Amino acid sequence: MSNGLRAPLVECFSSIQGEGVLVGLRQVFLRLAGCNLNCSFCDTPGMSETPKECLLELTPGRRDFFKVPNPVGLERVATLLESWTEGWPGIHHSISVTGGEPLLYAKELKEWLPVLRTLLPVYLETNGTLAHQLAPLMPHLDYIGMDFKLPSTSGCVNLWDAHRAFLETASKTSVFVKIVIDQSTEDWEIERSCQMIMAVNPGIPLILQPMTLGSGAVALPALRMLELQELCSGLNEVRVIPQTHKFMGQL
Repeated sequence: MSNGLRAPLVECFSSIQGEGVLVGLRQVFLRLAGCNLNCSFCDTPGMSETPKECLLELTPGRRDFFKVPNPVGLERVATLLESWTEGWPGIHHSISVTGGEPLLYAKELKEWLPVLRTLLPVYLETNGTLAHQLAPLMPHLDYIGMDFKLPSTSGCVNLWDAHRAFLETASKTSVFVKIVIDQSTEDWEIERSCQMIMAVNPGIPLILQPMTLGSGAVALPALRMLELQELCSGLNEVRVIPQTHKFMGQL
């Protein structure tokens, strides 16, 4: 394991999942650097550059971080997480592999994930645009949370085909779609998103995530949330969930 591939990490810590269908569950967060998009609402700015050092939490949830140089080897991460699972058994539901966009490092993850998955189930958080990079990793993933990036809220355009291809691949495991919404969100964007999900599998959950400010306030009127949710009537499961970790004070 010591001679394996290394990856550029931002941080590894323990916290409460604040988004999506696994909201409220305790997870290990393994954040990789870098992203192929530049969304206007990104809550992890500065992801375009790899930090010289990665922050690792010594004790799960205690924020007693220490620094290690990048890139980081699998052995370093696995040893840390082994100490957590042995010292605090049963407190974590899964490992959230997140970013940035973790699939930029699909080659590294193909080596890492089988090892990490022996410790905890693996949950991939992704912008849902890199279907070819996802495919080889599917045997090692238990959950996938993918975004649909709406032009109005993200500033990203022409991603519909990429999202459709990604969802078709991701649908072979437990996947849900997350869409960030705000006052600029247009009805047609939600309708088109729902049509894409229905064409793959109407049972795939959809999370409408109202834009959540750093203070925890939700920047979308309650009535508008309901109006957007009503456009999704063809799907089996639609939830409206803000970023709950922000008002809980979690990382």
